[in-house]
Amino acid sequence: MPTQSPPARLQSVQRQHIEHIFQLGEGLEIPQLPAQPMIRRSWLRCLNEYQLDPTQPRPARVVPQQTLIEHRESVDELLHVARAGVEQLYGQIAQLGYVLLLTDHRGITVEFRGNPNQDQQLRKAGLYLGADWDERFAGTCAVGTCLYDRQAIICHRQEHFDATHISLTCTAAPIADPHGNVMAVLDISALQSPAQHESQNFSLSLVTLYARMIEDAYFLQRYRDCLMVRLDTSREFVHVNGRGLIAIEENGQVIAANAVGRELIADHQRRWPPWAAQHATMLSELFECEITDVLSINSATDDQLRAFRARASNAIYFISLLEPRRPRTAPPNKTTSTQPKPLARLGADDPAIRKLQKLAERLRNEASVNVLISGETGTGKEVVARALHDSGNRAKGPFIAVNCAAIPEALIESELFGYEPGAFTGGRAKGMRGLIPQAHGGTLFLDEIGDMPLALQTRLLRVLAEREVMPLGANKPVKVDLRVITATHRHIDKLIEEGAFREDLYYRLNGAQLRLPPLRERADKLYVIRQVFNDVVSERGGSQSPRLRADAISALLAYAWPGNIRQLKNALAFALVTAESDEITVYDLPEQCLSQRITHTPSLTTPARETADSHLITRLQQHQWNISAVARELGVSRPTVYRQMQRLGIVPPNKA
Repeated sequence: MPTQSPPARLQSVQRQHIEHIFQLGEGLEIPQLPAQPMIRRSWLRCLNEYQLDPTQPRPARVVPQQTLIEHRESVDELLHVARAGVEQLYGQIAQLGYVLLLTDHRGITVEFRGNPNQDQQLRKAGLYLGADWDERFAGTCAVGTCLYDRQAIICHRQEHFDATHISLTCTAAPIADPHGNVMAVLDISALQSPAQHESQNFSLSLVTLYARMIEDAYFLQRYRDCLMVRLDTSREFVHVNGRGLIAIEENGQVIAANAVGRELIADHQRRWPPWAAQHATMLSELFECEITDVLSINSATDDQLRAFRARASNAIYFISLLEPRRPRTAPPNKTTSTQPKPLARLGADDPAIRKLQKLAERLRNEASVNVLISGETGTGKEVVARALHDSGNRAKGPFIAVNCAAIPEALIESELFGYEPGAFTGGRAKGMRGLIPQAHGGTLFLDEIGDMPLALQTRLLRVLAEREVMPLGANKPVKVDLRVITATHRHIDKLIEEGAFREDLYYRLNGAQLRLPPLRERADKLYVIRQVFNDVVSERGGSQSPRLRADAISALLAYAWPGNIRQLKNALAFALVTAESDEITVYDLPEQCLSQRITHTPSLTTPARETADSHLITRLQQHQWNISAVARELGVSRPTVYRQMQRLGIVPPNKA
């Protein structure tokens, strides 16, 4: 009888596996069913709750780059703390054929270590950065089931729900925050392993140990400015590896605790539930001690340890005191931000801008990630692109900005790619080096990418894929090393639907997206006005140091700025040119900057007051008394609308 090929054997095993899942669902008991109760419960959840079909295996799902960045950003503090533990653990398991995954609380892989030589196999198996291991999608697996049951687990070969995963072995342990909520999962997996389930017992111990180490490191970082006690039942291990950590106030009130500390608190609450529920837990309730006994440990003992008895269990614990690392006081009026200056200049106290700055800081050195900047015309997209360039490791290279909407369609190809001598009639005798080759070693910024002709999009896609340019009339391509940043004010998804923009190019360009808010929505408008004013003054040169008077600033803050920062810059340049003194007043501004202001004087006649009253009430009623919406429509701030309502005696219906 001929030997069965490995693929055929695998298909046979997969069919048997699917049959076993259905047998468990029907309530049958056979020896081949998983022994672990956690696995059995998970299989039933997959069948009954998630409605997963075991006969329809799903391919691995890897989230888009932008989504991955958002997931990583949400656990940024943990990633910073966990990186050392991740490297150390991977160093121990790499030679055994394992890979390492760290996922967030939604099962998305936010950190990954694996053998680059197995890249394709690992990606196909879902053992990759950005892979989604949520149990509701991937079925029974170490990460997803660990997240559901909140405890460490081995999911070995046929214990997986999905038949395509039955060659994998995965071991995972949860990482909890200081309040006991699972915030991440540490997992080690292998594409192949011995058949015996017991072969993974050491993996479980190892992953659990490192998960606890990362959890405790995060706790220490989170409460570094608080008093803490470290405790253990062994005196010899307290200073080097004390298992318990409890953060406290100076009066001994417990702020938070790690897993061992939380179990001590739980013991206390189980023993004295009525008493424990009445107030916050105090350290002196957990141990037979006074808070002064704890606070004097470092000064009153030789080895900086003291033994205390736990009230709930009578066990002896040895306790050390960790005093807070007091932050250095920043000098008055000095910024303590470590953000690169080009990025810090993008804005001040505005939530959308802070989010953009934080993401831009993470992206500034990631040349392999193409960035798409979206926002209305005039919001400063090129300024953001230049800030990314100037703050990154390509700052010394060229920054080539191209406005795709400004170059005539007949010339855009030769402008971008360049041409050889004699390539076409009317060209330069010596040819021309294109804008893309000029960006070699630096950054290429393509503004208004949505206006690029469709035929040219195909050539650009080729440049991005192959990192080379073919000038017009040339016989061989020119290699280019560049970072591509694009910008648009248009809705690319609509252009794709209309067939005016290539979908594959869009996904290539949109590795990460930075969204710029319009000026009218920014909370830091005053900062922007002053920054732009200083830039305009600097560009004009001269020894004159003009200033903006308060009435001019008020008018600028009240205007809606449909042209955004570009319009603001033009308005300030106009005011500087026309001003008759070194003081810019409201009368020096362009007329359109005053057209949307709600003007009001105390001497309003009754008809005028009634007109203003009626006008404002109409707007308020149209927007269902949403002050923010009315302010946006009128081009003023919310306080301005409130002041107008107060002056006109307008009271919202819910406060009448």
